[in-house]
Amino acid sequence: MRIRSADLVTYLRTALIIALAYLVIVRFNAFIIIFLLAVAMLSDAIDGYFAVREESNGKIGFITYVRAATGNKKEWDIVHKIKQKASESAPYGPRIDIAGDRISEYVLWVTFTYLGIVPLFVLFIIIIRHSFADALLGAKGTSSKMHSKIARALYASNASRAGIQITKFVTFAYLTLVYVLEYPLWIGYILIGILTAYILIRGIAEIYEATHG
Repeated sequence: MRIRSADLVTYLRTALIIALAYLVIVRFNAFIIIFLLAVAMLSDAIDGYFAVREESNGKIGFITYVRAATGNKKEWDIVHKIKQKASESAPYGPRIDIAGDRISEYVLWVTFTYLGIVPLFVLFIIIIRHSFADALLGAKGTSSKMHSKIARALYASNASRAGIQITKFVTFAYLTLVYVLEYPLWIGYILIGILTAYILIRGIAEIYEATHG
């Protein structure tokens, strides 16, 4: 089976997150870790571009993809159609992307729980939330296609996707500073609370999609 460039980006991103977890544990340079974390999270947006570019035989440039992602309706319609075609020609692609996202997120949550920074009950909440949402959406086959308005607004919109990525980055970057450089933990608890709430809200949207969309 040929490995698509988009899937390769997912594999590399996942491997980088696992390596970062080790660097946090051994208290490597905090700012290098944060920089690499930013690279890993930015790559989560890039894999979609590679899937579109490959399906369009290189006709869709990065600027066009960015313009579509930031709300240009005409270009979004073009990119969206190509994304749907890419999902049909390689149905495992979105699943690989989801698997990479879950592995990366779990690795970060488990690492900081192991280090005594994230409370264990928060880890349980995250695992239960993802397990239910993924199972329901997977059963319906809509894990990458949202139809209901609430799911599109709270989960699939560009604003929601960007917001969750930024919140994850800020939270895990700060938790790195807490463990490596002993920054105040109480700020970390606030960020953990915000991120957990955000994840739960998006989870509600996913479950609603699976049962009503």
